[in-house]
Amino acid sequence: MADVSRDDLRAAVAAGHLSAAQAASVLALARARAGVRLPEDEPFELFRGFAEIFVAVGLAILFAGGFGLAALLGPPVPLLMICAAAWGLARYYTLRRRMILPSIVLVLVYAAALGGTAVWLALRVLGTGAPALAIAALTAAGLVLWFRAFRLPFTMFLIGLTGLWGTLATANALGRGADIDSLSAMFDLLSGSGVALGTLLFGLVALAAALWFDMRDPHRLGRMSASGFWLHLLAAPALVNTVALTFWNMGPGLGYALLALALALIAGFALVIDRRSFLTAGIGYLIFLVAWVSGGLSDPRSWATVFLASGLGLTLLGTFWTDLRARLLRALPDFPGKRRLPPYAE
Repeated sequence: MADVSRDDLRAAVAAGHLSAAQAASVLALARARAGVRLPEDEPFELFRGFAEIFVAVGLAILFAGGFGLAALLGPPVPLLMICAAAWGLARYYTLRRRMILPSIVLVLVYAAALGGTAVWLALRVLGTGAPALAIAALTAAGLVLWFRAFRLPFTMFLIGLTGLWGTLATANALGRGADIDSLSAMFDLLSGSGVALGTLLFGLVALAAALWFDMRDPHRLGRMSASGFWLHLLAAPALVNTVALTFWNMGPGLGYALLALALALIAGFALVIDRRSFLTAGIGYLIFLVAWVSGGLSDPRSWATVFLASGLGLTLLGTFWTDLRARLLRALPDFPGKRRLPPYAE
């Protein structure tokens, strides 16, 4: 009899034969009997085969024509018809066929048509001064309905984007930001930028939501952890860039020391929650610090050494991620939620 693999359990969860909790229990029992812990992983799939790419291309062309007709006829009826068509096709491609890439195309089409409808409605009701927050809220509400109906993890990424849009628009309206011409100053907390405060607030909320999903699927077998993955992709750059740019703008000395400390803490946090997105968001700042410490900022020839050193460090970290994470978690005392994180070798 063939052994049941981790992918088999994921397929069983996706097909509805097992719940995520049941699959995690089976996996935990198998690991306990074997006396080993499989390496941590962050499941990520965009498509399972070329058939999905072919269908996705067809859907993209089909709805491109639909949006063309909507532009000629004008909102909102054609856009609402596109929303209904995307919803109906998702019942087949997402719920029955469980095709990943076509499902992503359909939710993107739905979000675009829904956003266009929300803009039209907000302008009609609130006038030309319609706040972006109202448009974002309407779009997010429709995407939440989509997520409840189809449980497509990628939907959380789009919900997060609408949240970021609304947060930045509101923060910029309440504080400074529009008059700051430097991109680095715009995301600098010390400059008083409303955009920086908005990204920090959004990053914290997105991180909390991502951890909420992660802790309900610690073995990462079902849709919960996959939904958390997409939220981490938004939370990581929002938090890392805001904090890192603030310290970077402080300049050499205290600023760069705080930047190095922040990156070290971010690396430790990424290991604890077993999400590499936070480290990925900080790679640029890491390379800058290595170049600054080596004194190679003004010498183009030294950048080869900088990239070699940075690349070697990141490669080693990625290679020995599992062991480093286990050592760190064993060294840390118990804290709330520790037992609900992805397992590690104790």
